Amino acid sequence: MKRLSKGKVYLVGAGPGDPKLITVRGLEAIRKADVVVYDRLANPQLLRHMKPGAERIYVGKLPDRHTLRQEVISQMLVDLALQGKVVTRLKGGDPTVFGRAGEEAELLAEHGIEFEMVPGITSAVAVPAYAGIPITHRDFTSSVAIVTGHECPKKTGSNINWAKLSTATGTLIFLMGVSNIGAIRDVLIENGKPADTPVALIRWGTRADQQTLTGTLATIEDQVRASHFQSPAVIIVGEVVKLREKLSWYEKKPLFGKRVLITRSGSQSGELANLIDELGGEPVEFPVIRMQPPSRPETVQALDNALRSLAKYDWIVFTSVNGVEYFFRRMKELKVDVRTMHRARIAAVGPKTAEALLDRGLVADMPPGQYTAEKLFEFLAPDLKPGQNALLPRADIAAKQLPNRLREAGLNVTEVDVYETVLCADNGRELLDMLQKKEIHIITFTSSSTVKNLLTLLSQLGAENPAQLLEGAEIACIGPVTAQTAEQSGLKVHYTAKEATVASLIEEIASRNASKHEA
Repeated sequence: MKRLSKGKVYLVGAGPGDPKLITVRGLEAIRKADVVVYDRLANPQLLRHMKPGAERIYVGKLPDRHTLRQEVISQMLVDLALQGKVVTRLKGGDPTVFGRAGEEAELLAEHGIEFEMVPGITSAVAVPAYAGIPITHRDFTSSVAIVTGHECPKKTGSNINWAKLSTATGTLIFLMGVSNIGAIRDVLIENGKPADTPVALIRWGTRADQQTLTGTLATIEDQVRASHFQSPAVIIVGEVVKLREKLSWYEKKPLFGKRVLITRSGSQSGELANLIDELGGEPVEFPVIRMQPPSRPETVQALDNALRSLAKYDWIVFTSVNGVEYFFRRMKELKVDVRTMHRARIAAVGPKTAEALLDRGLVADMPPGQYTAEKLFEFLAPDLKPGQNALLPRADIAAKQLPNRLREAGLNVTEVDVYETVLCADNGRELLDMLQKKEIHIITFTSSSTVKNLLTLLSQLGAENPAQLLEGAEIACIGPVTAQTAEQSGLKVHYTAKEATVASLIEEIASRNASKHEA
């Protein structure tokens, strides 16, 4: 399609913080953008959905410092669109609720630039909900008002009619008003709001950092000062706050408050991320490993020779889902008939590997219980015979334990690399910053290569002692081999899965954290 002379701008609400709370249309706008202009309250995890080569521009604001003035941001959107680019302006919450989307849209309209407003889930609704506070309830109130908390009630010429606002609705929501909490309290009481009206402040709602402080109009300012409570926060004033004690749900999840780093490849991180999210944790996906087909000609030739000779093998042993995927991908490229494998018995390490084979119509031999190469060998040992031919399609960095045991049993073993692993350094600076700030609470490793690659990446980014940098986080490993690699690298392992599966790893983390909550 021919690019228009003028681009287009999407003014998108990113939601309150939890990246899964963005709308489908908002996500589409991120994926199609040439440039994403984002602020402080938009979760950076959403930027992972950008297309390759798209530009990201941070224009975030802090309470004491504006990175860019609003006029400059608005003009930037115009300039980018005039270059023919598709621009997504990503704002926290909803762009039209104190998001200044109206001002940006006005300037775009004045320049004849096409734009769309994509509503987002406002923090005024979502954040109280995540704290167990519905902003309306038939037994308490049927009305609500959303007010900016930036405007100090004591200033002259206020745009807010405080006398009417104080008693006009049952629930009052103030956005970004922590620094003005005392003045807000005073003006509400002066205009008829009872001093014992319940109040809640929720900081970083819907995220792992979520903090909730409850009190009354009479006590809340002293509580904020005593607890050093800071912005960004949503303030809820009204009787519905009383429902929190009964309806709090998010903070009761076993992994609430835990930000969990996922280091496995992006194509495989979905299951792990979903399990973490379901249990209340905040998954942070930073793949430090990427799989790709073999790159060396001699390796490709050895693989192709093995695939063209499948009829001679008595055993074909798969040790990972990736091994299955790349094995059959290359078979397809070479047009090798799967029926040439008819002689071989198929074996697998782990249920996921067996499931990947079953998807291709192959039932694999697999030991019950622990899913390790050693257990597989012990399981197969009674059927192994000297002189048999065994093929092991594996990664370029796979351990030698299993092929060595098979050779000791008298088998002729052919090892072929069906894929290779390479270091993935995408957004490494962002990861380094999070680790330095101790924002990561748990680090998951699903292979020895993820351990080695993370430490290598941190070293390349300038960390003098990568292992020491990780000391502030708990280390979770999918199995004993990965745990051994982590320990040999100077890391203290806190969790090791009972079975070498993602589900078992998360179960181990969740059960122990749940017991901590109970204690």
